[in-house]
Amino acid sequence: MKIVNIKDPNEKRTIARTVLEGLTEWFEVEESREGYIRDCADLTFLAAMDDDRAVGFLCLKETGNATVELAVMGVMKEYHRNGAGRQLVEKAKETAKAEGYEFMQVKTVKMGMYEDYDRTNLFYISCGFRELEVFPLLWDESNPCQIYVMSLK
Repeated sequence: MKIVNIKDPNEKRTIARTVLEGLTEWFEVEESREGYIRDCADLTFLAAMDDDRAVGFLCLKETGNATVELAVMGVMKEYHRNGAGRQLVEKAKETAKAEGYEFMQVKTVKMGMYEDYDRTNLFYISCGFRELEVFPLLWDESNPCQIYVMSLK
């Protein structure tokens, strides 16, 4: 598995669409999914490549002068628990640190709401993210927003 920084906006959108459309358990709302696909063209975009095939990606977005957000991430199901996600996060940490950021954050659905998201939460925790705060109504009542952070120092 190799992690590469993709620069071409069309390639970013193509990879994001391919991956996210295969992960409808997490990205079921079409409007949101299309927003991620559209917005990723302007963000730092890291792709996990298995030979010439993109099997996952991660986008970074500045949210403050010292903070970058893991804005969206997806790995094809057949590559779950194979290290692709962890390699993407590690490369994202390196990239963000090299660009001068001190913190990285990620938003997901609060632990205990849905089994699929509980696995996502456990993944982020295992990568070094720590709980910051829950915003119960940021998205909606049935999807309380959990924010995790990590120091890049």
